[in-house]
Amino acid sequence: MTANAPETGAERREEETAAGPAWLATVLTIFPGMFPGPLGFSLAGRALERGIWEVAAHNLRDHALDRHGTVDDTPFGGGPGMVMRPDVLDRAVRAARQQAGDRAGPLVYFTPRGRRLDQKRVRELAAGPGATFLCGRFEGVDERLLEAHEVEEVSLGDFVLSGGELPALVLLDAVVRLLPGVLGAAESLAEESFERGLLEYPQYTRPQVWAGRPVPDVLNSGHHAEIAAWRRMQAEKVTRNRRPDLWQAYQASQGRKEEE
Repeated sequence: MTANAPETGAERREEETAAGPAWLATVLTIFPGMFPGPLGFSLAGRALERGIWEVAAHNLRDHALDRHGTVDDTPFGGGPGMVMRPDVLDRAVRAARQQAGDRAGPLVYFTPRGRRLDQKRVRELAAGPGATFLCGRFEGVDERLLEAHEVEEVSLGDFVLSGGELPALVLLDAVVRLLPGVLGAAESLAEESFERGLLEYPQYTRPQVWAGRPVPDVLNSGHHAEIAAWRRMQAEKVTRNRRPDLWQAYQASQGRKEEE
């Protein structure tokens, strides 16, 4: 390519991924058409086009043992609903992880009984080569499959969804935005909620006065140290008032005694 020739998309991708292979999301689901879904747009979508990350969605039904693509059966001991079969899922997991190779990463299964997802775990996943997401349906997955593959069980919160696809998309969005080259300014990541153990401080933009509400004077002062101190104080205030659990953990991390 000459100095004046326009750079092609393929050449940009090669340059951007020269440091290593793209971060790989391997997804096991009965609805592979849900991926990349909303992640095909905006920042994540552009990063996907640029080859910063990839998604490989595998249809669990392709590994069924009958011509009907059956992946579930009735639960032993009785009860409502159906349970996803360990033999079918085992075939799918092994095939997908073999295909992913060194980028298979941890095997994550979404369930309300799992460990609550937090920003620390998101950062750890983003720092690796990829991850494999098992999206359950129906009443869940046979326990023996989870034991056999040492699956990491993850929860987004104390509520129930119809399947693991939406949690997988949520986690992927959180991971992808941390990958190098996705966000323009690294400083914006450092200022976000949870990065310092606090919720984010309030944000303001133009107009300076709206509906009788002015922007705080300190933000127009030009004194960077005072602005930083104000933002830190506001972040502590909102965390203390809205998330006492986070505030207690933050206090402990700072070596402070819990305030009355």
